[in-house]
Amino acid sequence: MEGYRECRLCEWHCGVDRLQGEQGVCRVGRAEVAATMCSATLGSYIVTLTGCCYRCLHCNAYRISQYPDPGWYYAGYVPPAHLVAEAKERIAAFAGPSIHTISFTGGDPIIHLPYLQEVAREMKRQGLGCGIGLSTGGFATEDAMAEIVRLCDVTTLEVKAFSDGVHRALTGAPVAPVLRNAAYLVREGREKIRVMRTVVIPGMTDGEIASIAGFIASLDETVPYRLIGFRPNNVLYYHPGPSRDEMERLCEVCRDAGLTDVAWSGYYPEAVPDEVATEAARLRSTYGGDDAAALTAAYAAVTGCPTHPRDCGACPLRERCPATLREPWRGR
Repeated sequence: MEGYRECRLCEWHCGVDRLQGEQGVCRVGRAEVAATMCSATLGSYIVTLTGCCYRCLHCNAYRISQYPDPGWYYAGYVPPAHLVAEAKERIAAFAGPSIHTISFTGGDPIIHLPYLQEVAREMKRQGLGCGIGLSTGGFATEDAMAEIVRLCDVTTLEVKAFSDGVHRALTGAPVAPVLRNAAYLVREGREKIRVMRTVVIPGMTDGEIASIAGFIASLDETVPYRLIGFRPNNVLYYHPGPSRDEMERLCEVCRDAGLTDVAWSGYYPEAVPDEVATEAARLRSTYGGDDAAALTAAYAAVTGCPTHPRDCGACPLRERCPATLREPWRGR
C-alpha cells in the first residue's frame, strides 16, 4: 500500500500521506468498500469503493463518491485477501451467467490503485481465475494510467465534457488529463475498452457530445460510445433530463462524427409508455374501475408481477419479486 504515501495517483498531485490520515482532494485514506454484488449484465463481481477525485454536481452516487462528508458509513477497509475469498464464495454461489471479472467502481477507483494491485496479486494467490475491471472518470496521472492499462482487462472511461469550461464547472477539475488518458487508453489498450461514455445533461453536456464523438473517432472510430440520459441527482436534483428524441438525435450526431458503435439509455418520458397504458386498460376491471389503481398496478404488471389486485402475501414470486428486482433502464 506504499502508493498511498505522498499520493500522486490522480492529477491533483496532493502528495499527502493517506496511510497516516492526511487528506488530499479526495478526502479518503486507504480503500473502503461501500458495497459488492454479482452483476449478471456485466458478468462481473462489482466492488464499489468510496471516495473520488471529482466533485461532480450530477453524481448519482454522491454519498459514496463524497465520503465521508455526507455522513453515510459503509463496510470500511476490507483486506484484499478477505475481499477475494468472499468474491470466490459469492461467485461460486451465483446462479446467473458466469462471472469473468472483479470490477471496481465508485466514486473513482483510480485513487485506490494500490488496493487494486494487491487484490490482483491476491487473486493469483487464491487461484481466482478472473480479470480486473475498472470504471473511471480518467483523471489519473500518466504513470497511474499506464499501470491501469497494464493491470486491467476491461476499462470503462467516462468523458464528462470536452471543453475545459464545462468540465471544470461540472466536476471541479480540468479536462486535459482526461483527454490525454483517453488517447493513451485507445493507443495502448484498445482491446481492453468496454465503452467510453458521457452523461447527457440538457443545457450542459448535450452541446459537448459532437466534440467528444469527434475526438474519440479521431482516435479509433470503432470505440464503443454510450450516451447515458441524466436523471436528477445531487446538486442537479431539479434539473431536467433529455427526451427520447434528443437521445436519438445525439446518437446520430455521434455517427455523423464518424463513430460506428453508438447507443444510448435513459430518457425523460413525456407520456405513459404504451405497454403500461395497455396493461392499465386490461387491469381496470380487476381494480373495480379505479383508473388510478389500474395505472399504478400496470407498472408492476409489466415487470412480471403476477397477483392482481396486488397481494405480496399470497404471491408465488415473493422470494424473487420482479417488481423490486427490475432496473427498467436496462431494457431501453
